[in-house]
Amino acid sequence: MTSKTPALRGPVGDADIRLLRIFRSVVESGGLSAAEIDLDMSVSAISIAVSDLEKRLGLRLCQRGRAGFALSDEGKEIYDASLQLMAALENFRTEVNSLHAQLRGELNIGITDNLVTMYQHMRVTHSLAALKRRGPGVQINIRMMPPGDIEKGVLDGHLHIGVVPELKILSGLNYLDLYDEASELYCGSAHALFETQDADLDEVTVCGQDAVVMSSQAPASARPVLQRLRAAASATDREGVAFLVLSGEYTGFLPKHYAERWVREGRMRALLPAHLNYRTRYAAITRKGGRPNLVLETYLEELSREENDLPQPRAFPTG
Repeated sequence: MTSKTPALRGPVGDADIRLLRIFRSVVESGGLSAAEIDLDMSVSAISIAVSDLEKRLGLRLCQRGRAGFALSDEGKEIYDASLQLMAALENFRTEVNSLHAQLRGELNIGITDNLVTMYQHMRVTHSLAALKRRGPGVQINIRMMPPGDIEKGVLDGHLHIGVVPELKILSGLNYLDLYDEASELYCGSAHALFETQDADLDEVTVCGQDAVVMSSQAPASARPVLQRLRAAASATDREGVAFLVLSGEYTGFLPKHYAERWVREGRMRALLPAHLNYRTRYAAITRKGGRPNLVLETYLEELSREENDLPQPRAFPTG
């Protein structure tokens, strides 16, 4: 005795599910004509769909015609099986939606030091707040690291995302532009040039002072002006530059947002800011071809929003 070749070959696709939905509606309505309104289809179109399903399954599902509508034994079993299939699909949809509604997991983010004072452009901060609201159970882990370590951490998968200056473009990373950072040349209140008006200064005099420079790589836009300085000290980070500038013995470039507190206190001033300045572009970096991660994708979605759509910093009274 030879076995019958199964009529249903290959995976169940969207077309099969559509035909099953039509068949289910016909059964629950009690016939083809009764299902017209529910399906918004003509009787002839419904009949063709039921016939197509019978051909696909290799089974006679129902009697239809002048004698009325009646399910065959096989039709009853297919109807019951279709209910199980539709319930499974609905459970799948509900589960996927619950993953979006209840984000779970971690976000490991590496950030370059001293960016938190850039309060005019708080895209990173506001995006972290938005992620927390959308996924209260998400654990956010922030690591303050040098740019090179952040790039390495993103490439090897220890970090999901990093925020770094665009000093060089690496082929294995995706870049999302965030904002520009303006830097100017500063001196401390004890420096010989602190009380001198800009009108009485010239670039040769200012650049001829002992200066502290960063030992790390600088953006290409900064190199021409940095090369003019008389480098007499170095520092690995901005805090080190600030220490030496505040000593009153050195000039040094610092981001405006970082130096602002000392300028406001009268402990620093910018020297010829219209001429001695440069800008650094910052970007969020992720690994190309990284594993799908809904937490990261949600954070990137928030980070990609237009900056003008983000809440503006509140003004606090002074004095």
